[in-house]
Amino acid sequence: MTSTPKATHAKSPKKVKSVPKVPANWRETYGIIKEMRSRFEAPVDTMGCQRAQMEESDPRNRRYSTLVSLMLSSQTTDVVQFAAMAKLRTALGGSISIEAMIAAPAEVISEAIASVGFWRKKTVYLQDAAKKLRDEFNSDVPNTVDGLCSLPGVGPKMAYLTLQIAWNRYDGIGVDVHVHRITNLLGWHDPPTKTPEETRRNLESWLPQELYGDINHMMVGFGQASIVICVSSSPRCDVCDLSTKGLCPSARTVTSKKRKAIVFSKVKESPPKVEITLEAEERKFILNP
Repeated sequence: MTSTPKATHAKSPKKVKSVPKVPANWRETYGIIKEMRSRFEAPVDTMGCQRAQMEESDPRNRRYSTLVSLMLSSQTTDVVQFAAMAKLRTALGGSISIEAMIAAPAEVISEAIASVGFWRKKTVYLQDAAKKLRDEFNSDVPNTVDGLCSLPGVGPKMAYLTLQIAWNRYDGIGVDVHVHRITNLLGWHDPPTKTPEETRRNLESWLPQELYGDINHMMVGFGQASIVICVSSSPRCDVCDLSTKGLCPSARTVTSKKRKAIVFSKVKESPPKVEITLEAEERKFILNP
């Protein structure tokens, strides 16, 4: 007999107590990254978690679909998460709601999200979280980080991003691997941080709150592999303005002549249809972002 994974609950994020060490030239660096991001369209722009709510009309379902999208995004690319959300919405009858999530057989949810990382655990988390939302939060998404972190499978990053997207609240910074890695490369942490949670606490100690809602989206797009600029392996420092202006202490000298030119694709107001092939099913989906 197969045992059911035990739902885990994230601890509420710790408050910042240390005296901030504000990095030099951070505003100039931030502005240059933002300008570079304006030159191209990244997967997070058209398939990120902020897109999930656009497929729902009911305000509660908009908030809930945002949370579900973030729960599926862990250890999963935006492309795969976006396709899984489309399939899950169909499996739940055309709308992602708390009631539909609770009523659906677990195998239906699992089949819909089988392309995302840790889909078995996420199936359990999704249904357990939906029941908790029904029983303790009046069938709605909590509007506090403590309430969100009390849900199984939800950590600080998901909580802060949910608050930003679903409730337009900017209580903290959603720090994922891109924000953690890139801000350390920039030397914004002294000493360097070892975990995304340490990165979050340090950034919140000095970064102006009006940028809390901007930094994750900007850094994620800057670091996503499809853009091929600031990726963890073979970064293109030769085309990065931070490198040419001497603002990145981690910049490398690129000498290979085999590097292909990067073609930037500017962000469009109406993203094109995206054709996605899921290897597990060998079927194609045409998605309208």
